[in-house]
Amino acid sequence: MNIKFIKNILPVSAIALTMGLASCDYLDVEPQDPSSISTVDEAGLYTKCYANMALAGNTGANGDCDIDGLDGGTTGFVRQLWNANELPTDEAICAWGDTGIPQFNYNQWDASHPMLQGFYYRLYAGIDYCNHYLEVCAGVDATREAEVRFLRALYYYYLMDCFGNVPFATQISAESPEQIQRADLFNWIEGELLAVKDQMQTPVARKSSDTGYGRADQDAANLLLARMYLNAEVYTGTARWADAQTYAEKVINGPHKLWTGSVNGWSSYQMLFMGDNGENGASQEAILPLLQDGKTTTSWGASLFLMASTWKADMDIDGNFNTTEFWAGNRARSQFVAKFFPNGDAPQTDLNSMPIAAGDDRALFFGKDRELVVTTPSEYTSGYAVGKFRNTYSTGGAGHSSQFIDTDYFLMRSAEAYLIAAEADARLNGGTTTATGTKYMDDIRNRAHASTSLTYSLNQIIDERARELYYEGFRRTDLIRFDMFHSNKYMWEWKGGAQNGASFAAYRDIYAIPAEDMNANPKLTQNNGY
Repeated sequence: MNIKFIKNILPVSAIALTMGLASCDYLDVEPQDPSSISTVDEAGLYTKCYANMALAGNTGANGDCDIDGLDGGTTGFVRQLWNANELPTDEAICAWGDTGIPQFNYNQWDASHPMLQGFYYRLYAGIDYCNHYLEVCAGVDATREAEVRFLRALYYYYLMDCFGNVPFATQISAESPEQIQRADLFNWIEGELLAVKDQMQTPVARKSSDTGYGRADQDAANLLLARMYLNAEVYTGTARWADAQTYAEKVINGPHKLWTGSVNGWSSYQMLFMGDNGENGASQEAILPLLQDGKTTTSWGASLFLMASTWKADMDIDGNFNTTEFWAGNRARSQFVAKFFPNGDAPQTDLNSMPIAAGDDRALFFGKDRELVVTTPSEYTSGYAVGKFRNTYSTGGAGHSSQFIDTDYFLMRSAEAYLIAAEADARLNGGTTTATGTKYMDDIRNRAHASTSLTYSLNQIIDERARELYYEGFRRTDLIRFDMFHSNKYMWEWKGGAQNGASFAAYRDIYAIPAEDMNANPKLTQNNGY
């Protein structure tokens, strides 16, 4: 594809070993005709299709980035997925002045935004790896081929959601790719997922010591279909609520159950986001974990970013955070804290006391010596800190590194399916849940030790999505689906660049195609408004 040059396609040994694969160079070339390739390392290239989401390159956090001219932070998949879908919303705001951060904070990005460009190229790097695998490894392993097709569909899903009408190709070519319309891309992704899901691994709840941990199984395809159907009206103009509920319930009725255990005083919810989440039992909820290890798979753009960017050293009151990285940048806007404290009475207390005050295990805020309302966006203590992700071991013990972290990132987990099914149930029944949808909501809230209700409205459901899925990259998409993102139906501090919030143009519901790709590909038309 006519995008940034991808410098290498070598596998990452730690990812390969964790997934039970052999690790070697992606291509083994015998010294015959220098222009011909004799054998292909199928396992290595397969691994790279996954590693693109967890790592920036092949040599760790401080090595070269796969994408020429950019760095591992700017192109980190998790980091830029988070930035693109959390910073422009009521959930988060960042104190840093790096180019691109204020534009996210104030909903004022354009086609030259460096972090959106990095995210865009990271997604296309993944598509190129998948396309190459499918070209040179066709017929080698049917299950892994189906997984790679799933991963390619997942990369295209994020492009469809964030960038709308995007370049589209299913094979490597020197030709500039054609642009596909958003609704047509939705149909293609749907067709791919339906075609491959039964060929993928049978769903099994796994720990990191189990073979196949970190690989997508059939429930990954079911959950992605449910997610797409939930947003189908945005993407295609036609609602698909019944389909969303059907595919979400396939996940709910499968083996990836909500984790409800507790160890050493850590709540079930906290255990999902801790340094030993691959081993402590919480991974039964993980449908697609991205593997992290402080020694062997290090990155500035994955789980470490989620922790270090949201923490300051004074939050580590127990001294067991297991990393020296405290970047003090991202924290909550007051409208998000109000999801747990609707009366504006969130106390100025620490991470241990806040959930008790809220009556909800998920209220993982730190308010000591901080303002509740963000009056100064560039000041980290202006706004409550969020301590959701950490490298602490729930079972005790130290991390593998004093700097990099071991916390796997659960890109897809089954709690999302419960919330999708509940919302679809409400939308199919006049805006209020039936007994079926109510049970799904109760399951989520009971796990958090929060109070339950006889029924739930759509407004309650979107608030519950915020409480359960915050800082996991869903909020922008949710607000768009509820027509609350650009419009004046819902305001949050610094929305649109105004301290008390202001609506902004509807075209910003979709990001711009990066100017660099527009200049390189004459077949592209820029999204409206940019």
